[in-house]
Amino acid sequence: MHTAFQHDQYLLKRQVFALTGKLRFYNPQGQLVLFSEQKMFKLREDIRIYSDEQKSQEVLAIKARQIIDFSAAYDVVDSATGQKVGALRRKGLKSILRDEWEVLGPNDDVIGLLFEDNMGLAMLRRLLLGSLLPQNYDLTLGQERVADIKQRFNLFRYELDVDFSMDVNRRLDHRLGLAAAVLLAIIEGRQE
Repeated sequence: MHTAFQHDQYLLKRQVFALTGKLRFYNPQGQLVLFSEQKMFKLREDIRIYSDEQKSQEVLAIKARQIIDFSAAYDVVDSATGQKVGALRRKGLKSILRDEWEVLGPNDDVIGLLFEDNMGLAMLRRLLLGSLLPQNYDLTLGQERVADIKQRFNLFRYELDVDFSMDVNRRLDHRLGLAAAVLLAIIEGRQE
C-alpha cells in the first residue's frame, strides 16, 4: 500500500474556480500527499488519485458501475495491484433527507455506513442555509465509529477534514475512507 494512505488525519481541498474538479489531500504537516483532477464530460464517473500533481503515479481509482443511477455504487480499486479495496453505494431515497452511503467490502458485503451525523442540521442545510452550514459525516463499521469527515466553513473553497484517529485498531482501510471523502467532495458537493 502506498505511504500516502498511512496518515490518521488529512485535509482535502477542492479547487472551486477551475474547469475541472481538482482535489488535493494534505497530511497533518501540510504536505501534499494525494492529488486528483476530475475529467470533464465523462458520462460515468472515473476518478483517478495520484501521489502528486504531476500525476506520476496513480495510486487509487474510483469507478461508477453505471452511467446514471440514483443509488450509484462506486468501486474503489488499488491502482498498483488492480485489487478491489471495496465500494461505496449511495442510499438513493434516504439521501434526499440526509446523505447516506453504504460501505462495502471487496466482495460487496455491507461492512459499514457513511452518513450525515445530524438529521436536523441536514434538513436545515437543504431547506434554508445551503453551503453556509457545513456538513459533518460519520463512518461506522458495525457500531464503531472509525472516521469523521467534517466540512470546514469556507466561502471560497470546499474543504474537508478527514480523521481516522478514533480507529485505533485500524479496521477501516484508509483507501476506502479517502475514497468516501472524494465522493463527498465531488458527488455531494454538486448539491452546492
